[in-house]
Amino acid sequence: MPSLPSSVAERLDRLAPDQRDAATVPPGPVLCVAPAGSGKTTTLVARVAWLVGAAGADPATIAAITFNTRAAEELRARLDPALAPLGVAAGGVRVRTFHALGLEILRDAGVRPDLRGRDAVLRRACPDLDAAARRALDGAFSRLKLDLAVTAADVGRDPAPGPVARAFLAYEAALAEAGAIDFDDLVALALRRLDGDPTLLARWRSRCAHLLVDEAQDVDASQLRLALLLAAPENRIFLVGDDDQSIYGWRLADVRRVLGLAGALPGLRRVDLEVNYRCPAPVVAAAVRLVEHNAERFEKRVRPRPEAPGRLVLAPAATARDPAAEMRVAARAMDGWPADDGSRAILARTRRELLPAAALALERGIPFRADGVTLLLEDPRLDRILAEAATAPGAMPLLIRLGGVTAARTSRDEAVLAGPPAARDCLSVGRADGDSSSGKPRAPERLDVHAAGRAPSDASDLDDPEPEAAPLDDLLAALVAWAAAYPTLAALTAAIAAARSRLAALRAADPLLTLATAHATKGLEFDHVAVIGMSEGRFPSPRSLAEGGDPTRALEEERRLAYVAWTRARRTLTVVYEPGSPSRFLEEAFGEAVVGDETQ
Repeated sequence: MPSLPSSVAERLDRLAPDQRDAATVPPGPVLCVAPAGSGKTTTLVARVAWLVGAAGADPATIAAITFNTRAAEELRARLDPALAPLGVAAGGVRVRTFHALGLEILRDAGVRPDLRGRDAVLRRACPDLDAAARRALDGAFSRLKLDLAVTAADVGRDPAPGPVARAFLAYEAALAEAGAIDFDDLVALALRRLDGDPTLLARWRSRCAHLLVDEAQDVDASQLRLALLLAAPENRIFLVGDDDQSIYGWRLADVRRVLGLAGALPGLRRVDLEVNYRCPAPVVAAAVRLVEHNAERFEKRVRPRPEAPGRLVLAPAATARDPAAEMRVAARAMDGWPADDGSRAILARTRRELLPAAALALERGIPFRADGVTLLLEDPRLDRILAEAATAPGAMPLLIRLGGVTAARTSRDEAVLAGPPAARDCLSVGRADGDSSSGKPRAPERLDVHAAGRAPSDASDLDDPEPEAAPLDDLLAALVAWAAAYPTLAALTAAIAAARSRLAALRAADPLLTLATAHATKGLEFDHVAVIGMSEGRFPSPRSLAEGGDPTRALEEERRLAYVAWTRARRTLTVVYEPGSPSRFLEEAFGEAVVGDETQ
């Protein structure tokens, strides 16, 4: 083995002992169990530098596969400068998402895929289906393609296909007629090409002779099969993951895959990162106590760094599920943070629960980021409702105009007004204050890749499975309540325009405050975090428990999701809950301590 270059030696010297052990484990099948905040990306970068500088690996034979584009960009940005002292040009090590890697393999096989969004194809193939039915089929089709590796030809041999099978055949026929594929096909077709072409397989095995897989707990069956196929037969594969952070069961992830890797990789060596360097000691202790209630997990030790400063605050706050009360809860969380320039985040189980916090940020003029959260002001149906109200006789009072729209609404009206699914709860915007710009509604910043046709490398960037649309009745009722403060339709329209202008200014690219679901913050961290809605009936999600198939396993995933949310905090964590109905997770983590305010 070559002598250790100084840049690699210095990098390894900066690692903790557990990180160094993982980065320098001899090539072979390795599982690095990396709990939240344990420095897995730092370890991955050091691992690649060690492979090149110490193990003598050709950078062109090293490939790192990440779960989403954000992780790929971060890893690439950190790898390039780490490898530059070793003479490796930027991009010299292949860093891809699974979808991007599948696309590259298909192109190398001579395939130039025309990629189509699933929802758009389903609309044409099955025009009678509503949005909920299309979402259900989306999941069913992914399970057929990725979990079961089923093709249209396989389904077509069924003499009596059921409704899902018939929809799948219609969908696949529409894709074939267009000469197109969908995102799932990027991995599924790449697998079939590799299986059927020994030359192609040998070429890609040489390019992945040292294979690193990030977030191994989140891979679906086809992604894991692709990784193992490329790594064989030498199996120089380094998988990094954390069973306690497996939260994407609705995307076909299954914690049992990472727990059962030893069966798929004989001789698998496990190395553990044990220290959470991110979170305050009481946060680590509470999060570990919580997740230890799960049966499906590795036995492991997770501890905070020595003298980890910071605090955890349990904050009971009655809301009665009322938007105004929930705004007060958000205010309490914000006002309880230290007066510093640290990053802040309010996290919730669903996007809908973030709306009062967004309203408060708008009211206070606080720049914020809330990807995937569409406010009432941004709902395109709002403009159509106001336009319909404008057709009423000019002398008619505003509330009567809007009430007429509400009373006259029929199924036909709902279809006309519905438009894109973006409705949200009532949010106060205040009176017009001089700025009456037109303020066209902004599109959501994060879109479902199946519906929007985003780049294939973004195919894993969804944050949670919650439907976007709220009932139109809620939007109409909210608008009527909102309009009570304005004498005329013109005044109301001006207030909306002014508020939209303020909102557009506050939705900054890199603000101090982030509002997000727990799913959306995987891999992120903030100085100060408030997790709201930690109440029974909200977290764990009743819907997830009901639709999860196996209630016990669904509850364990919800518990892991709470663990992920809590461990985003670097300095302070505030957990907000209804005092009369704390989440069972709080009782598991704190027991009888869930009474009144408590700072730990």
